[in-house]
Amino acid sequence: MTLIYSARWLLPISSPPIDDGAIAIEGQTILAVGPISEIKASFPDASVKHFGDSAILPGFVNAHSHLELTVMRGFLENEEGDFFAWLRKLTIARLAMTNEDLFASSMCGAIEAARAGITCLGDSSSFAVQSMRALKEIGLRGVVYQESFGPDARIAAENLARLRDQVSEMLALQTAKVRAGVSPHAPYTVSGPQLELISRLAINESLPLMMHAAESEAERSFMLEGAGPFADGLQKRGIEWRAPGVSTIQYLGRHGVLDTRPLLAHCINVDEADLEIIKAQRAGVAHCPKSNAKLRHGRAPFRQFIKAGINVGLGSDSVASNNTCDILEEARFATLLTRLDRDADSINAEQALYAATLGGARAMGLDDRIGSLEEGKQADLTVVSLDSAHQQPATSPVDALIFSSSGRDVILTVVAGKEIYCENGLTTVNENDFLTRVRDMRSRLEPSA
Repeated sequence: MTLIYSARWLLPISSPPIDDGAIAIEGQTILAVGPISEIKASFPDASVKHFGDSAILPGFVNAHSHLELTVMRGFLENEEGDFFAWLRKLTIARLAMTNEDLFASSMCGAIEAARAGITCLGDSSSFAVQSMRALKEIGLRGVVYQESFGPDARIAAENLARLRDQVSEMLALQTAKVRAGVSPHAPYTVSGPQLELISRLAINESLPLMMHAAESEAERSFMLEGAGPFADGLQKRGIEWRAPGVSTIQYLGRHGVLDTRPLLAHCINVDEADLEIIKAQRAGVAHCPKSNAKLRHGRAPFRQFIKAGINVGLGSDSVASNNTCDILEEARFATLLTRLDRDADSINAEQALYAATLGGARAMGLDDRIGSLEEGKQADLTVVSLDSAHQQPATSPVDALIFSSSGRDVILTVVAGKEIYCENGLTTVNENDFLTRVRDMRSRLEPSA
């Protein structure tokens, strides 16, 4: 059965906006996009849903999230000035959670994403099976990257064996929409030999790889000088660390990570040489502007990423470090941050919307399937209402989306042709059950809350 969605504006992203546009889909696939009159004429027997003063566009891509940490929204506010303390409290709390806790927390994060028009996520997880379960339950698309830790090179092989076992569990759950990936967590939590082992695993098994990179000043000191809280922490544990004296990006190149064409989250402390390496190695970047600012890590060079031709998407990071999973908010914040440099070219709304959709898909290596509305691609789309008071007058749909709208204006989310969210709520699960569970869980993590 063919279905047509139409609205005042249709934004394919890969081609100019279409006034009074429409998209025809059948099953999971886009059949055609164009003016309403042409699409209706081409498919006269199709059912039609018209959304009035709204924009139809590709589903938003959240290139970096941590769904399992949804329960920790607002949990770490007092530690945000000390990243090492922030990570320690987070880790302790996460280890106190059961598998079903992690699933419920991931479900609430996935519900929030679907409500905000996000159709695809690059989710980093220490318990990836639970995140995969959540994405499948809600009906979202994504790559879930199983995190691996291990700064002690002496047990790198042991840690790799554990990762292999985890990946085997994930592959049993893998579908066309939800894929398994791997994530050596960060250069301060994974030894060089373990980075090499995981990189070879990713290449040999065709697994996507994601890694946190160049995220903080503490990491910069760790890499260049062998100093700071991460170095001190390893020393207390009797783990030897010799600073390579090079940037994180150069270090990842030495240890094979960049050979995997990875997705690199954050990339705040990068210079021109690093950008050239990222571009040459065809790595993607997940830009997380709100999380970077909230944790006081600084500003990643979003404008320079684009200027260098790097595939860059937007990520919310966890709501523990951001508080919302909303890619329209990220796009606006990222755009406005570039305008603090008054003497430099700033990012415009079109570039920001591209990063929120097709840019994110390219950074994740999924642009052959999603990220734009084109014939033959997967029918992943969102409809954003542009008729509210806070958006009027909406003369440019792209400007209205980036500067006046948020995920709360989304009225429909479709993944692979299936409506998973509409104005009445999620179509796939009972949201209240999981919201109740996550509130109860939080009370156990923080009894005084």
